[in-house]
Amino acid sequence: MEAIANYIQNNALGFSTTILIVAYIFIAWEKISKVTVAMLGAALTLILGLLAQSKGHDAIDPHYFINFVDFNVIFLLISMMIIVGIASKSGIFTWIANALLKKTKGHPTKILITLGCFTAFASAFLDNVTTVILVVPVTFLIAKKLDINPIPYLITEILASNIGGTATLIGDPPNIIIGSKAGFTFMTFLLELTDIVCLIFAVTMFILWLCFKKDLVATKEKMEAVAELDNSHTITDKSLAIRSSVTLLLVILGFILHDVIHLESYVIALAGASFLMIFEEPKEILEGIEWNTIFFFIGLFIIIGGFEAAGGISIMAKWILDVTNGNESAAAMLILWASGILSGVVDNIPYTATMAPMIYQIQLVEGAAYAHPLWWCLSLGACLGGNMTIIGAAANVIVSETAAAYGKPISFMKYLKYGAGITFVSLLLSSAYIYFRFLLPAANAAH
Repeated sequence: MEAIANYIQNNALGFSTTILIVAYIFIAWEKISKVTVAMLGAALTLILGLLAQSKGHDAIDPHYFINFVDFNVIFLLISMMIIVGIASKSGIFTWIANALLKKTKGHPTKILITLGCFTAFASAFLDNVTTVILVVPVTFLIAKKLDINPIPYLITEILASNIGGTATLIGDPPNIIIGSKAGFTFMTFLLELTDIVCLIFAVTMFILWLCFKKDLVATKEKMEAVAELDNSHTITDKSLAIRSSVTLLLVILGFILHDVIHLESYVIALAGASFLMIFEEPKEILEGIEWNTIFFFIGLFIIIGGFEAAGGISIMAKWILDVTNGNESAAAMLILWASGILSGVVDNIPYTATMAPMIYQIQLVEGAAYAHPLWWCLSLGACLGGNMTIIGAAANVIVSETAAAYGKPISFMKYLKYGAGITFVSLLLSSAYIYFRFLLPAANAAH
């Protein structure tokens, strides 16, 4: 047994790389649940001894598997799921969506813009999966009242949810991973990404309007039906709506004031979630948490931890620096475009969880100033790349499955026609932004 253990340790990089690649293949294949793949990979990593199973006796083992599980990410995800889940029960989000739609007077083009704006904004402060779950049923209700095709609205919502989620720390899981690894706050994301995300969203909405304008037609009578939408019974529990809305706003305010109150984002979210749980039945609320996502993250962190402990992340970082000859601009564009394209093909969560430690390694070698734009390239690429295909992000899959259940399926190729074009435009705009915002000033300063 000792000889086998020594052989595995001597070839740890090969074993950990194999586990990571096989896990990626099975996650992309989608025949086995991705949480099952992640947990199996994590179990194998521990069984093979690629990470330590206990923390050690005299001193803490640096390869103890718990060290590689990012609990900032885990607690922030769970806490936000609790807050949003409790708030959703009151009907407050549906009420806001309906109130906005009434203001459009039932005009199909105004509805497209309103649903797009609502989805993008909500995705920045809730999360894009929750947002589409809330907005898709409203979309089908409106489409039925107007007697028009819901597909243009659904495609708009998918694209808007991923673009809006890019703007903040909590909007998209890749950003939560990046924020935790890079030490970026909620305000850092807002300050660095809001401008480019707003520009990409505006350009996207214009392109979608051009693509769909011939479908955005309804009769005067049908439009009046939407304008007179009854929203009086949407909120089912007023005290819950007030309590959860105030808590959510205070949590977001806490994120913004991070530099003043010196509390981590996950601590602020945990406090908000804990307060709301006082008034709820915990068992019922905890059943509503997407535990699949949480255990997917935990399994993934352990698999990537094995790869990192074996030196795989350092090798990747060295390869990036070698292939770009240490050129910051080349490294930035490589990361941005590779992230954008790969995130359309594979799940952007495992991709980001693998890349974040690599950029951190580059930061240790080249310094924080060199790595700073690389983090934003990873964020923009991973989040916006999710728009490329119908399986590129969780929100896409949920909208697609719900649409099929309503008898309006969105085929892979139909979505690709819009998703690939929008992703290409988004990455072009992001490239220009990264260059003029970070790379050019750095080059000028160097001279």
